[in-house]
Amino acid sequence: MGKSIALFGTSADPPTIGHKKILEELSRIYTFTISYVSNNPNKKHKEDITIRSHLLKTLIEDLDNPKILFNQRVSSQWAVESIKKCKEIYDFNNLDFVIGSDLIKDILYWKNFDKIIKEVSFLIILREGYPVESNTLKMLETYKVKFKISTIQIPDISSSKFRLNFNYSTLPKSLIDIVKKNNLYESTKLVE
Repeated sequence: MGKSIALFGTSADPPTIGHKKILEELSRIYTFTISYVSNNPNKKHKEDITIRSHLLKTLIEDLDNPKILFNQRVSSQWAVESIKKCKEIYDFNNLDFVIGSDLIKDILYWKNFDKIIKEVSFLIILREGYPVESNTLKMLETYKVKFKISTIQIPDISSSKFRLNFNYSTLPKSLIDIVKKNNLYESTKLVE
């Protein structure tokens, strides 16, 4: 297939307007963006994956963009498995795996890193406070990692910041009522 595909997995706990912006921008670049929620083995998640995937699915449905697909069936805590499932379901080989610049140094330690770098090219989205330094670029080149650094500008917002300050303006509008009505993330609030 000659289509350009972005695979955007996220632990999204919860999805923020930063995730929304990434999805919107990817849809301008790629033929299709396939997104899902996973459990990151290096993080402790506040809400269960079923809740987080419901929130991301709601966000994607609200975007109403046929170029952005939610497919929880490709989810795995291991990128190599998500890539394999995605390629089986969609039957194509041209795939960019989207990661934030905060994860670049971690990819060397991912399960089956040697297989991943043969299967995909990485699209690196710059995050505030996580610049791509020259020694990191050299490291990627040493391991023959195919990558592009995205020009997508995202707000300095993260799921963890939301859990700390409960600034609902950092959530997509379609998720605010769901989060409030279901008392999601409530137990992280500090009670004095």
